Amino acid sequence: MAWYRDVVGFEVQQQNEREGVLRAVVLQAGDVRILLNQEDGAKGWDRKKGEGISIQFVTSDSVDDIATRVKASGTAIDSEPADMPWGMRMFRLRDPDGFKLVFSSPLK
Repeated sequence: MAWYRDVVGFEVQQQNEREGVLRAVVLQAGDVRILLNQEDGAKGWDRKKGEGISIQFVTSDSVDDIATRVKASGTAIDSEPADMPWGMRMFRLRDPDGFKLVFSSPLK
């Protein structure tokens, strides 16, 4: 939660607790809302996370500014912001749990 809030710029909209333990949070940035749930460990704690999935966030904000903020936090990015032939500017990274993320915005 802290990484999405403090580094990427999402705001916490709701926190869900069960028996006094934080289990999930709803985060929002512009029109994008995400729900982060607490891992229950049912598939083991040592498995590699984020394989086979990539989550894309399309924003009207500057992806260059987002990339700069992410790198300033000490988080490495997988690709620098670049213009794509399909009309988007984008960069790739992984969140602290290893999930692949893509941030993109329409070229102006």
